[in-house]
Amino acid sequence: MAPGRSGNGKGLRGVKDQGTELTRMVVDYIKQETLDPLKGLGRFVAAGVAGSVALSVGLVILSVGLLRVLQGETGSTFTGNLSWIPYLICAVVVVAVAAVALLSIRKGEARSASSKESR
Repeated sequence: MAPGRSGNGKGLRGVKDQGTELTRMVVDYIKQETLDPLKGLGRFVAAGVAGSVALSVGLVILSVGLLRVLQGETGSTFTGNLSWIPYLICAVVVVAVAAVALLSIRKGEARSASSKESR
């Protein structure tokens, strides 16, 4: 008989066991390299969405509060034909906050792109 072979068929079983182990290792590797990063990305996206919703709700509440302050605490300044000015002021403030947010996002993207290029 050849070395490493036994007469009772353990050689074929050993090859089968190695094939099964190889298949299991390949599946585990694929899970590790694809599913785990996707789970991490899912948590990152969920935190981003939750933060965006919280900031949006906060901005709406603050803008309504600013509108109420402008309407109630300015006396008769914004009455009659000028009653639309508090709405305009609130709209300008909200657009300014959105512009600041967009600019900071673009700066962050540009900074991360330049750091990737320097690598």
